[in-house]
Amino acid sequence: MYIEHIVKAMTSNPLLKSAAAEKSSHLEYFNIAVSVDCVIFGYEDKELKVLLIQSDLEEFSGLYSLLGDLVKPDEDLDAASYRVLKDRTGLDDVFLQQVHTFGSVNRHPSGRVVSTAYYSLVDINSHKLNIDSNDLHWHAVKGIKKLAFDHKQIIDTCIKMLREQIMEHPVVHNLLPEKFSFALYRNYMKPF
Repeated sequence: MYIEHIVKAMTSNPLLKSAAAEKSSHLEYFNIAVSVDCVIFGYEDKELKVLLIQSDLEEFSGLYSLLGDLVKPDEDLDAASYRVLKDRTGLDDVFLQQVHTFGSVNRHPSGRVVSTAYYSLVDINSHKLNIDSNDLHWHAVKGIKKLAFDHKQIIDTCIKMLREQIMEHPVVHNLLPEKFSFALYRNYMKPF
C-alpha cells in the first residue's frame, strides 16, 4: 500500500511533467542537429597529416573539411563516427576516441548543429583508403590555413589532445616499426 501511495503521489504531482509535454513546450530545443566529425591523423615522412575531403556545400566551395555527417535519429554518437569513417574511407579497423563537443551557434550555415569530434592516429602506409568522391586525401597539418565550418579549430583541439595523450597512452606505437631505438621514439615525440 505504501508503494501505491508513492506512485499515486508522483503521478498527481503538479511539478512533474511528461516528456511529450516538455517537448511541445520546448520545440526549438528539439530542432538542433547533432553531428560527428572524424579527425584522422597519419604520420608519414616525418610529417603529421590529416585526412580531409572537399566540402560539398556551396557556402564552402573550394575548401576542405573533416569527415563528418549528421547523427541519425536512431544512432549512438560512437556508432555514427564509425559509420562516417567506414562510408567515406572504407576504414573499419581504426580506434576512434571522442575528444570534444563543438557547439558555437553559427558553426553551420544550415542551422544549429552541435558536433562531437573523434580522432585517431594511423600509419598511413598500412591503411588503404577507399577514395571515390570529393577529393579525399592526406594534407600536411602544418600547411592547413583555412577549412570549412570550424574544422580548423577542431583539428587544433585534437592536436592538443594528441600531444597530451601521446606520453600517457601508447597510441603512437601503432606508427612505430617493431624494432626502434629510444632516439627514434623521441623523434616521434617532437612537437607537431
